Amino acid sequence: MKKLLLSSILLLALSLCFTSCRDTKKGESMEDAIENAADAAGDAVDNAADAASDAVDSVEEAAEEAADAAGEAVDSAVDAAGEAVDNVKEKAGEAADAVKKEADKLKAEH
Repeated sequence: MKKLLLSSILLLALSLCFTSCRDTKKGESMEDAIENAADAAGDAVDNAADAASDAVDSVEEAAEEAADAAGEAVDSAVDAAGEAVDNVKEKAGEAADAVKKEADKLKAEH
């Protein structure tokens, strides 16, 4: 009877030992999985924030470059218009001189 009692106690002790160890590992692995998921979510948020910041910087740079290009285009257009006006004045002066010459010729003939 003594052997039966001691064998039962030994089996109960071994059973509790393996059961408690197995539960602890599952609990720890679940905690690890939760921590890993939280870390991954945090990393994803950081990466998204970095990407958004980079996109904003790119848009700002593109806008600045577009503004510079537009300013240069306006300056070029103003310069071209000024040159066109100067050319018109010059050609009008030449035409006026030619008309005066012809008028003087006609006066001299009559």
